[in-house]
Amino acid sequence: MRNVHVPNPARALMLAATLAAIAGCTGGKNDLQQWVAQEKAKKGTPVAPLPVLKTFETFVYQDQDKRDPFGPSLEEQREAQASANGPMPDKHPREQLESYPLDSLKMVGTIGTGTTIEGLIKDPDGVIHRVHVNNYMGQNNGKITAVAEDHIDLVELIPNGSGGWMKRQASVALGEK
Repeated sequence: MRNVHVPNPARALMLAATLAAIAGCTGGKNDLQQWVAQEKAKKGTPVAPLPVLKTFETFVYQDQDKRDPFGPSLEEQREAQASANGPMPDKHPREQLESYPLDSLKMVGTIGTGTTIEGLIKDPDGVIHRVHVNNYMGQNNGKITAVAEDHIDLVELIPNGSGGWMKRQASVALGEK
């Protein structure tokens, strides 16, 4: 016996629907072209005229003994002078412990006694550093002012919000994170 291929009725129905859809799309474009021509033939509404621009006279500020209205106020000038006279961060080579926030540094001990005492500070990477008075640590220009057996005192310079700096006391205690 020979294999006879019997068409699937669903497949035949799908093919017929596809052919009908394609035949429907091949209709003429006459109606579209006619509508476009009608729309182009219509007259548009007139555009309103542009408003006339007013011209203003220029004014040259000539009163020298009065404050410039566009410059800084007297209060702003005083604040700028006060911040210029206040504490400023000194220019020093950055030290390794200035890369870390102060609260991430931990005091783990001291070496020496009296005036030769040095603090031992552990950074977040687990490296222990020796520090002494006048070293810097923390990201706020923190300068070490005193090293004791149980803590390290320092003075930080933080921005005061008006372009200047203000001092803030801080310390790192032994065994404190």
